[in-house]
Amino acid sequence: MAIQPIIIKKVKKAAHAHHGGAWKIAYADFVTAMMAFFLLMWLISMTTPEQKVGLAEYFAPAALSPANSGAGGMLYGTSLDTSGNKLSTPRDAARGSAEQEDRARPTSPGRASDLDASHPAASAQANDSAIASLRQALQKMPDIAELSRNIVIEPTKEGVNVSLVDQDGRSMFREGSVDPYERTRRVLEALAPALRRLPNRLSITGHTAAARPGSARAAEPWNLTAGRALAVREILSGAGVPNDNVDSVVGRADTQPVFPDNPYIAPNRRVTITLLDASPPVPPNFLR
Repeated sequence: MAIQPIIIKKVKKAAHAHHGGAWKIAYADFVTAMMAFFLLMWLISMTTPEQKVGLAEYFAPAALSPANSGAGGMLYGTSLDTSGNKLSTPRDAARGSAEQEDRARPTSPGRASDLDASHPAASAQANDSAIASLRQALQKMPDIAELSRNIVIEPTKEGVNVSLVDQDGRSMFREGSVDPYERTRRVLEALAPALRRLPNRLSITGHTAAARPGSARAAEPWNLTAGRALAVREILSGAGVPNDNVDSVVGRADTQPVFPDNPYIAPNRRVTITLLDASPPVPPNFLR
């Protein structure tokens, strides 16, 4: 009888494929995010209310927005909104409708020439010309790009306002002092030739921000704002603007903030030079 051969089968088991360490990276990211979150919560719990307000102001500064400037150009606008953006209003459209209404309104013979100087359209045209002159004077300054956030030129009911505005990290006057920085002096000296040529009388007004609750003021606000307005007048006088051109120099303390909802922020600190309209406005029903 034949002997059956013994067959031995050896099965080689292959190792499982390597799954990689992607899960470790994801887990590490998760742990890092949780650590950052709890660190943030700890920092917030250790922050005082005053520090929280300061942080909020830092991340939402009041500044001029180039995309929303009054006429699409530098140093031109009409108002600041609550976020600090410079917004425009359809002044040209309103002016056009006013001109059409005035043309359609009957006037008595011999009166047109008398009223031409005080006509709203003539006043608006004069204001636009003044704004153009002031902007041109400032654009000659080599460092105007750095200072553009601190200079606001806008038409108002009284005439044209030129405001030197403090911003976070860049003030126009030393803190609690009537002494201007050198950059402030350069701006005023650049404006002086245009102000000297224009026929408008000037009103100079100082403003400051309100003191935060519980904090001490560096200076008395009425004296501070009046002193800063007077310092601006003295610089303009030294640059050739006649003293007779100045109608008033006033300090308003913190009574007229730009942002009434947040009177503590830097842009409320400002000195405004108003180019007053040369002629008084015509009463609304004068020509009817």
